[in-house]
Amino acid sequence: MATLSKQFSASPRRHGYPLICMAFVGLFLMATRGHSATAADATKIADSSVAATKKAAETPAETPAEKAAEKAPAGYQRSRFRIPMRDGVHLDTFVLAPTDRSRSYPILLARTPYDPSAKWTDPGPAFAHAGYIFVTQSVRGRYGSEGRFIQMTPYKPVKRSRTDVDASSDTFDTIDWLIKNIPRNNGRVGLRGISYGGFYAAAGMIDAHPALKAVSPQAPQADWFAGDDVHHNGAFLLASAFSWLASCDRRSDDSRTCASIAPLATDGYKFFLAMGPLRNADKQYLHGQSPEWEIMMNHGTYDKLWQERNLLPHLRDIRPAVLVVSGWYDANNLYGAVHVFDAVRRNSPHTPDTLVLGPWTHGQWAHDKGESAGALHFGSATSVNFIQNIELPFFEAYLKGDAKPDLPVARVFDTGRKSWTSFDAWPPKTVEKKTLYLRAHGSLGFEPTQPGGVAYDEYVSDPANPVPFVRDHGFDMDPDYMAQDQRFAANRPDVLTYQSVPLTEDVTVIGPIQPRLVVSSSGTDSDWVVKLIDVHPEGIIAPGGTAGAADSNGFQELVRGDLMRAKFRDSLSDPTPMQPGRPTNIDFTMLDVYHTFKKGHRIMVQIQSSWFPLVDRNPQQFEDIYAAKAQDFRKATQRVFHSPDHASHIDLSVLPPGG
Repeated sequence: MATLSKQFSASPRRHGYPLICMAFVGLFLMATRGHSATAADATKIADSSVAATKKAAETPAETPAEKAAEKAPAGYQRSRFRIPMRDGVHLDTFVLAPTDRSRSYPILLARTPYDPSAKWTDPGPAFAHAGYIFVTQSVRGRYGSEGRFIQMTPYKPVKRSRTDVDASSDTFDTIDWLIKNIPRNNGRVGLRGISYGGFYAAAGMIDAHPALKAVSPQAPQADWFAGDDVHHNGAFLLASAFSWLASCDRRSDDSRTCASIAPLATDGYKFFLAMGPLRNADKQYLHGQSPEWEIMMNHGTYDKLWQERNLLPHLRDIRPAVLVVSGWYDANNLYGAVHVFDAVRRNSPHTPDTLVLGPWTHGQWAHDKGESAGALHFGSATSVNFIQNIELPFFEAYLKGDAKPDLPVARVFDTGRKSWTSFDAWPPKTVEKKTLYLRAHGSLGFEPTQPGGVAYDEYVSDPANPVPFVRDHGFDMDPDYMAQDQRFAANRPDVLTYQSVPLTEDVTVIGPIQPRLVVSSSGTDSDWVVKLIDVHPEGIIAPGGTAGAADSNGFQELVRGDLMRAKFRDSLSDPTPMQPGRPTNIDFTMLDVYHTFKKGHRIMVQIQSSWFPLVDRNPQQFEDIYAAKAQDFRKATQRVFHSPDHASHIDLSVLPPGG
């Protein structure tokens, strides 16, 4: 997804590089044999006369056509084609090919719903020097491509006619045309994409064209309700969804392009609080211009729409080699990356499948050296390391070489030690299970809770005064919010804080984090936010402390944070209310980590019931939140239990020394 920030169409944190896909190989080959597209079927547009795409952005800007006419990188020549799909729709496609005619080159394809000629589409020096035919295509219904754009296009497992199309079939048809019509290609194709482009890359792996040899879904969107850009465990990611849809889902433009729109406010916290309930967003700001916003407001549970958009069940029998990439601080699609990797691993056990997780925000590995994220510094150029030692060797091996790259199953970065490690499984098999217990008086430890003492901690959650998710109240989902100091929240009365004594030895936590809370509320629904934090030395909740560099006194480093909307605790499809005052189990799984809490540091857990405006406010009443009125939002008294009978805790996997 792109965001409502300074420049949406070329936003580096939600751009997309695409991927390839195919559907029903045998059936399709039989249906299309003797009907292959030829160069005559596509319209090649000379660089000097490229037509402008559909409608201009709301803010005057250089059109994709004008950008396409710019000078190509040294040693490359740019062309533009309209490639026919099986149903007669033509997709706008840019080709950047080496001018050297002495040898053949593999094709590296990206399919995107974003500006296909923006700066992010440049191949980068490492890949440009290696030599590829770079292809960037606007997906169906976006920018210069014909057809209708459908968000998270559902995969169609059975294709009975040429009109049964999806992202998989469009990728298949594109590859088929490219290898038959682009001069000096070697018959091998790679596919990659970031964010929404990562979705198209993952979709392209399904029923793949035989020429597709290697695919890299990077920060791929996979399931918009369970854990990617739009929802986490059913809770709506307000700031992110509103910003992106206002820019990139405009009915007046047939949802074809992303507009360059200035933020509506500098203080997102105040803006969204003043907006009121979600039902006011369209009335006050969107004015019926976002079809997808309307869809989301009418699909508040994990119903058929969301289930059909979920790509993960279809990642079976994958034939191309796979390289899945994301970052530990990827606020958008770490969920998609981990689950795409896992789906391929489980359902295509003989397919080479590598996972890379670096210390990056969303897409950061593609647009800077990866030396830092927010206040955190890593001591090396981690993005350069990834491109030179993982990404380029992956494509070189499968598209030019013997298909035997020397790659591990998982290459991951320890955000505590600031170093890379390779594993032969993810999560590693050599872990020890540990339990962190919440205890009375704000203590936290690996020993079970003892009888006696206070049985619970209590706070009042007020929807009119929600806990902010960042200290500076940014408008959108700050790309580095997961790397920001958490001291701004630690002393609020509606945030419970538990922390350990200083560690006497390093503790390396690896894999998913599993909160197991026992809670109650005076309301019938609540959000339960859990944050796992590394408190740097002498960092005992400094009152009035300010965020600073990670090596400053008492920095509270967010290792992982997520939430469960209580009504979805048993099912995302069939919500159920809480019973006021009754202890209730809230069990969920937070995304993976690889972090060493060093000797002398403390482990902290914060628990709260709002995270605004990252997540929409919960009225704390069991109802359809998308239709809630202002009077429905009420204060609630929240309790977190930590007695032996109701022992709230967090299950972790710890890597033993030498493991």
